[in-house]
This record gives sequence, C-alpha cells and structure tokens, in this order.
Amino acid sequence: MLQFSPFRTVLIVLVALCAIMFTLPNFFTKEQVAAWPDWLPKQSVVLGLDLQGGSHLLLQVNREGIIAERLSDLRRDARTVLANENGIGNIITTNPDANEIVIELTDPDQREQARQAIQGLQNTLSNSMFAVGGVEELSFGETSSGRLTVGLTPDGVEQRMSALVAQSIEVIRKRVDELGTTEPTIQRQGDDRVLVQVPGFDDSERLKDIISRTARLTFHMVYPGLSAAQAEAQGLPAGTRVVPSQTGGNELIYDEVALGGESLIDAQPSYDQQTNRPVVTFRFDTRGAITFGEITSRNVGQRFAVVLDNQVITAPVIQQPITGGTGQISGNFTTETANDLAVLLRAGALPASLDIVEERSVGPSLGADSVRAGVTAGIIGGLATVVFMLIAYGLFGVFANLALVLNVTTIVGAMSLLGATLTLPGIAGIVLTIGMAVDSNVLIYERIREEQRNGRSVVQSIQAGFDNAMSAILDSNVTTLIAAAVLFFLGSGPVQGFAVTLGLGILTTLFTAYFVTLFIVGRWYAWKRPKTLKIQLTRFIPDDTHIPFMSWRKTALIFSVLLSVLSIGWFGIHGLALGIDFKGGSSIEVQSTEGPADLSAIRSALGELELGEVQVQGFGSPEDVLVRIEAQEGGEGAQQETVDQVSTVLTDAGYDIRRVESVGPTVSGELALSSAIGLSVAVLGILIYLWFRFEWQFAVGAILTTVHDAIMTLGFFAVTGIEFNQSSIAAILTIIGYSLNDTVVIYDRIREFMLKYRKIPMTEVLDMSINSTLSRTILTGFTTLLALTALVVFGGEVIRSFTIAMTFGILIGTYSSIFVSAPILLLFGLRERPEQQKAPAEAKRADGAAV
Repeated sequence: MLQFSPFRTVLIVLVALCAIMFTLPNFFTKEQVAAWPDWLPKQSVVLGLDLQGGSHLLLQVNREGIIAERLSDLRRDARTVLANENGIGNIITTNPDANEIVIELTDPDQREQARQAIQGLQNTLSNSMFAVGGVEELSFGETSSGRLTVGLTPDGVEQRMSALVAQSIEVIRKRVDELGTTEPTIQRQGDDRVLVQVPGFDDSERLKDIISRTARLTFHMVYPGLSAAQAEAQGLPAGTRVVPSQTGGNELIYDEVALGGESLIDAQPSYDQQTNRPVVTFRFDTRGAITFGEITSRNVGQRFAVVLDNQVITAPVIQQPITGGTGQISGNFTTETANDLAVLLRAGALPASLDIVEERSVGPSLGADSVRAGVTAGIIGGLATVVFMLIAYGLFGVFANLALVLNVTTIVGAMSLLGATLTLPGIAGIVLTIGMAVDSNVLIYERIREEQRNGRSVVQSIQAGFDNAMSAILDSNVTTLIAAAVLFFLGSGPVQGFAVTLGLGILTTLFTAYFVTLFIVGRWYAWKRPKTLKIQLTRFIPDDTHIPFMSWRKTALIFSVLLSVLSIGWFGIHGLALGIDFKGGSSIEVQSTEGPADLSAIRSALGELELGEVQVQGFGSPEDVLVRIEAQEGGEGAQQETVDQVSTVLTDAGYDIRRVESVGPTVSGELALSSAIGLSVAVLGILIYLWFRFEWQFAVGAILTTVHDAIMTLGFFAVTGIEFNQSSIAAILTIIGYSLNDTVVIYDRIREFMLKYRKIPMTEVLDMSINSTLSRTILTGFTTLLALTALVVFGGEVIRSFTIAMTFGILIGTYSSIFVSAPILLLFGLRERPEQQKAPAEAKRADGAAV
C-alpha cells in the first residue's frame, strides 16, 4: 500500500493553505486588504518599474572631483599652517597624477620645522563613531630635490568615498521623501554608487534634477564698483571670482563665503507679495540668523549674492538690516521649480557630485500594457499546457494540472511573502515554469507505465515510478537552479526578477512533483482501487519505438561541428547587434499621439542634432517608435544631455515618452564583464555538480553539449541581428539549464541501463536510453514551446527578442540532447566492455521502455 505519514499530509496541506493565503492579497485592492484582520497576510507582490512605471537611476560619486576638491582644501590648509601660523615662506603646487601637493620652501633651512608643522594636517578616518583606530588619510614624503609632499593615501580616498556615499544616500532619501512618492528604493551599490528606484514617478527629468544636483548654497558679497566683464579685462581683484548668473550674465563676487547653507533649517515655496511671482523663503538657525543680521547691517546698499551650485540665483541690494533670520530667494522660478529648490534646501546639500551612469524610466501607460501582455501570455500559455496535458494523460493529466496550479500559486505566494519584485521577464519566468513544470510529471507518469509493463502491481508501479524518476528530476532541476542562482547574483534589475521566478519555480516544481502529485495519485488509488492504470490517453510516441540514433552519430556530429564553425565564423565577422547594456548609449521608446508615427520626420529632426549614429525604427504598433543613440563622447554627463535633447525634440513633435534607458560606457563595460563571468561560473558550477553525480565522461559531455547550444544561440543572434542585451544572457543561461535538463535525463537513463544490461553493446545502450526517454523529451519540449509561443505572440515587444531566442534555444537544446550528448560519451572513452559485445539481441528484448 502507498503509505503517507501524517507529517507529509500535514506539510502538503499547510503549504497549500499558506500559498493560497499569501497569494490572495494580489487579487484585492490595498484598501480592501487593509480592512482584513491583522492575522491575515497583507503583503502582495511588488511590481517592477517595467510593470507599474517609474524611474531607475544609478548614480556614481565623482571620484576625480572629490580628489581634486580634497587636494585644493589640503593646499589651502597647508599654506595656512606654514605661512599664517608659523611664518614659513612656501610655494605649493598640485600634482594630480600622484594625488599629492608639493611644497617648495623659500628658506630650505626651515624644512624640519615645516615638516613638523604639516604633520598636524593628518586626519584619521573611520566608518563608525564606535570604530577603534581608523585610516590615516595623508602620507608625507620628500622629493629628491628636497621638496616636501603631502599625498592622499589610497585607503584614505576609499574611506572618504565610502563616507560620502553614506551621506549622499541620506540626503537623497530626504529629497525623494519630500516628493511624496511611495516605497522608493535607495541603496548603496558597490563602493561608490547609489541605486535609486522610484516606482510610479515617471518624470525622470525632474527626478534626475532633484537627486543629482549638489544643491550647495552659499551667500557672498558682490564686489562693488566693478562689473564681471571689466574685472576679466583688467584682472580679477584679489579674493574674488567670476560666477555665472541665472539671468545669463556673470557676477563678480568675493571668494569668501559670508554664510553657508548649512545654517538653513527650513525652506518653503511661496509667492512674492508685490510681484506675485514664485519665490523660496528660508529661515536660518540661531547662529545663522545672528550672522545674517550682522552681514546685512554692515552692508546696507551693497549687493548680496545667493549662489547655488556655483551659479548666482539672485543678487539683490540690501535695503535694510535683516535681523529676523528669514529671507527669500527670487529668480526665474515656476511654481514647480520653486518647490523643487525648497525640497533641495530642506534636504541639505549633497556632500559630493553625483554622475548618472545608468537611467531607466518607464511611463505608466507602457507599464499597464506590459502587465496586460504578460497576463495574457500567461493565461494562454497556461491554458494551452493544461489542455495538452488533458489530451495526453486524461485523468492523470488532471492530477498534473492540479499540481501545476498549486505550483504557480506557491510561486506567487512565496514572492508575496518575500516581498520580491515581479518584472516582465519575471512573468516570462513563470510562464516558462508552467511549460517546464509538466516535465517532472511526464517523467513520473512514463516511469509508472514502464514499471507496470515490467509486471509490477499497481501500487508497486506507482511507488517505483515516483522513486526511480526522482533521480533524473533532481539532477535536471539542480543544474537549472545553478544557472538561476548565477543570474540572480551577477545580474541586475529585470534579469534578477527572471532569476527569482525561475529559481522559485524550480523549488516549487520539485515539491509539487514528488509530494503533491504522489499525494493526489495515492488518495485517488485508495478511493478507486483500480486493477490496472491507464495513464496515457493519447500515445504520441509508440512504446516499441526503436530509432537507431547511434547509426547517425557521425553525421549528426559533423553537422553540429559545421554549424558551430559557421556560427563562430559569422559571429567573428559580423559580431552581435549589441544593445546599450553592453556598448553604452541610450534607447528611447515613444508613442505618437497623432496617428501613425512618421519615422522619416523623426530621423530628419534628430539628424539636425548631430549626435552620431541614431537608429529610428518601428516598435510594435504603427504608433510606437524606438530610437537608439550611440554612446556620446564626454562621458555620462554628455549622454544625459543627449537624452534630454532628444526627449525635448520628440515631445515637441507630438510623441509621448514611454520608456528611456541610458547606460554609460563604464556600466556597459562592467555588465559585459559580469555577464562573461556569470556564464563561466554557471558552466563551472554545473560541471562540478555533474562530476560528483556521474562519471567524468558524463560531466564533460554535458558541458560540451551546453557549449554547443550556447554557440548555436550566439550564431542565431548574429545571423538574425536580434539585439543582444542583458536579457539575452538570461535567455542563454535558461537555454543552458533546459538543455542540461534534457541531457541529464538521458544520462541518468544511460547510467541505469549500463548497470542493468552489462552484456549489451554501448551503442545499443545509448539507443535504448534515448528511445526510452524520447516520449518525455518530445512532450516536455512541446509543452515548453506552447508557453513560449504564447509569450512570443502576446508577451509584447519588450521581451519578444528574449522569447524568440528562448524558442530557438528549446529547439536546439532538444536536438543536442538527442544527437550530440550521447555520441560524445563514446568519443570520451565510455567504451564497450568485452562482455557487452556478446549479446546484442538482449538489447532488442529490453528495448521499448519509456520514461
């Protein structure tokens, strides 16, 4: 009898109930969920930016600017210590290549005194106020000519960068919170970067301006009696500098900061009572109010400049002393810009300049379209799979479908519990899981049929079928799980979302395949007590199939080698159509608001901007257009200016900006490197796992089969010209996982038959193994293709290249698992033993099994 322990039964029921409970909040509004009792789960799946719209910015602290500013401060401090405090004459220059300042003394005899004086500049940096010790920021030395040097240590630079990133995160958080957005993500990424994701906020231009502006506010006296133009012509007076003005001219101001913005405690948008124009009112703390009152009292009739990020916002004449500690900033403000400036001043200045190295923004309409496309593809793919399983297995197809529904429910429930982010590729991962999840049930059902044909009883067939199939199920899914883990840790954004759903799908598939399906079948048997089992309703592959695959092995291997060489050759000559993820640049998706898009007019308008290579192409419907712009010279700043220019031109021409992606050269190079590392790590991890599970020939054979599929897929990208981007890496890794799934199932059967039929020639063993798993291979490939076809047709343009590549990969993976993986074993020494050559007839008698 099939025995089910109470623990297993309780576990299945609890998992099913928890999956349903954690999934339910996704089908109700937030208001309805909030009214539920506190003991019910209320967390729902978080939609990614590509599904709900929003902005994604990756900001990098400007290292060169920080070092230059620190050297400037160090130069000033050294001059103060030497000349002003110790009366030591000196000439100080900066050596930016070595991150140091060089001090030349006018009196060499004062060298020792100078050396001791500058030692007091040493600064110890630490990550925490509770840290013991710290990092010394400065190093002291002497040149061969006797000049003293003070340099920044590498550890000191890194420590300062780390501290500045932490401070920047806090300032950015305050600024974003002031905008009233919900659930923003602001976190450190790496040593010098900050990741900002703001869902539901699609005005990326405003967000960039608010986040990336340093907002360093200072107050300076304007130099009297001399204009900026006159000063530049005659020579700047000592202690002054020329600063551009918001009005378009320049102002000559004193270099000394009369009052700093750190004294501000509040700033609010308002309106001037006389002109009714938008202004920003501010209020100082007690110390700032006293200083402000003293300055305005001493300089009645003089101009007082308000400088924001090295630009004069306003420079009014002081009419009378201002002793209340309040004032206002007037300028060419709109209501929105006045509000944004008030937000910046309240949040405080960024401690360092931040460059935007990656930008991705999605409009809410595109997000809604993506949700609709993903759900449509999921429903159609799921229904197609369900119907096919019913046609193929009848009642047992119903059992498989029940397990499949619980599988998908468990995935969604787990994502809700973990607060995971669901992206459009993540939906593709769920749909793909639907197609692949039936693989485990097909393996089990076909194994039960085989056990029943071998003369076992119904109970024994069911139990043995589940037990014997689990080895292949475990091995095939673990290899795919390794690929998903690599995607998660080395990928980013949507690719990570795909990895999460794929990884969860593998885990839930393993659970439902063995526990849930066995439980359902066992309860059904206990209720019906059938004498025999009719598992397969429609037989697609006859039981007595004996295709001589090994007789074609040389032809198949030659064909595969030729195709691989052609793929490599085409790839080497023509390369890949690299997306902006790997070569840098910008991609802007727009939609016409006035009928079909005019591509030639767009090309003409953008051609006048002289931006280099600009590609304009249709994208989906006649109203949609995709504009690609090559990486601009001048770094990330120039790239962002280009995006702003193109967006303005397209908006003025009557197009809505639906999606913007901009990747700087630094990030694109890192993505290319991390992708190469990811593929290598995935292959290595799979190789190690298979080496432990099988003989070494199997591990090497699986890897070579995998390399074959990867080369073929790259050749497909090269020949078709489909854009190769970060999602393409996810496609290749998933194809690798799927192909290995097929290969491992065949290898598992080969290993079993090698032990079971020791006197059968190896070529016959390989043919038996492939034929016995052929039904499973075809059925699994077909159900997966059903799901992928739904994604290709209904999934939308954003993931179409990804799903087309996946479809090709499934076909090539099915081919290689049959015609490449097994013949390779013979090439690597998995040869016939002497006793295996004596009784080939036994092979024919044993053939006909199906898994």
